[in-house]
Order: sequence, then C-alpha cells, then structure tokens
Amino acid sequence: MTASSEPARGAGRVRPMNAGTPAKTSAAAAFALVFGVAALFSVLTAILAWIGLVLGIIGVILGIVGLKMSRRPGVTGRGVAIGGLVLSVLAVLLGLALAAGITTFVNNEGAVDRLQQRVDDLRDKLNE
Repeated sequence: MTASSEPARGAGRVRPMNAGTPAKTSAAAAFALVFGVAALFSVLTAILAWIGLVLGIIGVILGIVGLKMSRRPGVTGRGVAIGGLVLSVLAVLLGLALAAGITTFVNNEGAVDRLQQRVDDLRDKLNE
C-alpha cells in the first residue's frame, strides 16, 4: 500500500461543529457545587441549618439544570453537576433530619424538663 492509498488518520470520524473552541463548564453545574458545599457546611453547624436547607434546595435545582445543560454540545460539567447534586441532597436530608429531631425533642415535655433542670443546676453552680 502506498501512502496515497491509505486512509487518512481520523477519516470517517464525525467532528463536532465547534472542534476549534474548547468546551465550557456549565455555570449551573458550578453553582450547584458551590451551593451544595455551602449548604452542607451550614447544616453541619446546626445553628444555620435552616439556611443550609434553603441553600440545599437551590443546589438541587441548579444540579438538575446543570445536568441537562451538560448534554448540550460544547458544554461540560456533568461530574461537577453530579457532585453538587449529591452534596445538596445530603444537606437537605440532614437539614430535614435535624429539624425533625429538634421538633421531636421540643414536643417531648420530659426532655424539655430535664434540659431545664440541667440549666438550673449549672446556673446554681455558677452563682456559688
């Protein structure tokens, strides 16, 4: 076979229309990751859990949008969107579990009385 009769390298491959431009990461995917991390940190502080719950819900929405956008040609970020989605869902689940636990504790009069007794005991020790 001569060089002229050999098929050219890459012949038969379909090249994308934007082969010269680099792919860009989806902004929704990147924001989903940012919101997921912020939501998880907020929920884990327990004081800012309600903020983490809101951030987590926003992160879930952005993660879904980021996954859909990553299917477009010239757009990447599928892994980033999945990471943001996982962190956001985890933050939402932890936030809901924390809210359920606090609600159960507050509605349990015996637990609230025991907590009040401990606070009173600590206050008496400080005054001594």
